[in-house]
Amino acid sequence: MQSQHRNVGLLALCQGLLLTNGVTLVAVNGLVGLRLAPDLRLATLPLTAYVLGAALTTLPAAFLMKHRGRRAGFMSGASLGMIGGLLGALAVWQQSFWLLCLATMFSGSYNAFGQQYRFAAADAAELTWKSKAISLTLAGGILGGIVGPALSTWTRDLAQPTFVATYASLAGFALLSFLLVSRLQIPPLTDAQQYARGRPLLEIARQPAFIVAVLAAACGYGVMNLLMTATPIAMNMCSLPYSDTAFVLEWHVIGMFAPSFFTGNLIKRFGVLNVLGTGALLMFVCIGIALSGTSVMYFWWALLLLGIGWNFLYIGGTTLLTETYRPEEKAKVQGSNDLLVFAMQGVTSLSSGALITQAGWDTLNYWALPAVAATALTTAVWWLAARRR
Repeated sequence: MQSQHRNVGLLALCQGLLLTNGVTLVAVNGLVGLRLAPDLRLATLPLTAYVLGAALTTLPAAFLMKHRGRRAGFMSGASLGMIGGLLGALAVWQQSFWLLCLATMFSGSYNAFGQQYRFAAADAAELTWKSKAISLTLAGGILGGIVGPALSTWTRDLAQPTFVATYASLAGFALLSFLLVSRLQIPPLTDAQQYARGRPLLEIARQPAFIVAVLAAACGYGVMNLLMTATPIAMNMCSLPYSDTAFVLEWHVIGMFAPSFFTGNLIKRFGVLNVLGTGALLMFVCIGIALSGTSVMYFWWALLLLGIGWNFLYIGGTTLLTETYRPEEKAKVQGSNDLLVFAMQGVTSLSSGALITQAGWDTLNYWALPAVAATALTTAVWWLAARRR
């Protein structure tokens, strides 16, 4: 028990450092992209490159950890994070848009490895503690919610050009993560589990639980990413100061991760499907508030509820996914799940820039409704089927 608590504690700290990286990039990438892009519609392309880097690395990361272990995999990911931060600083220094895209692609690869923190926590936990281990690991992200916006504000003009110090600081956080994950002690898979094929992925994917889990994670992440990525640009277009943007993003990330301290208990008490349904409902409310006004408090309430809704969908989906595979199947199932999540993120990141600059904040929010509706509908259908059984 002491060993699993230690591992979860280390993973939670690494999750916080990962989110410090991610939140900082969300806060500044759109603004730097807006300044450097050859076309305004490409302003969020660096964020799309971030997601593309994650998508391309997801399956290799999962299989590397299957054969070499979690510690070696996470150390590799942190090394990519250091490269991404240094290249980002160089891109801002040289005012190079395409080098910025390359830098964020490396940072995205770091994120792909980091997305496995929650699965590593599940591996290290006893069955009865699994949902809570996932939840507590993700709770570490609250550190990113506090440090990320503050870091971007503090380092914004620390050196010139603007934000060059912000990107350089991210390499230091990735180095700290490297040192932390080197202390992990998670037992590797047995030789039989490493080389066993297990069931075909298509057979696993036919399970209703798999469909609901993946849809909740992918749509929840996609909607959250669509609105979050556009928020700094939307607030800038509304002539709101950057300090207000940092404030809104800080509370958004707190909303994403603070509920993690009790989401695992909610799942155990009320069931995973009820938690997923609540997450979808909160996202509907978020969109309703976002469509009601563009003052700071409308952005604050919308992004706070968006974060809580994402938390319920993501932790609920992850917990449900762990019930759909055997140990020898975890790499391909976890990797495929995250690949679909990142594919949805890629679509929403790229479309976010075009929608916010060409169609506006209201239209962007309307585009989020179908994905939330699909998640709510599939969850409701399986909930009704489970009640009949």
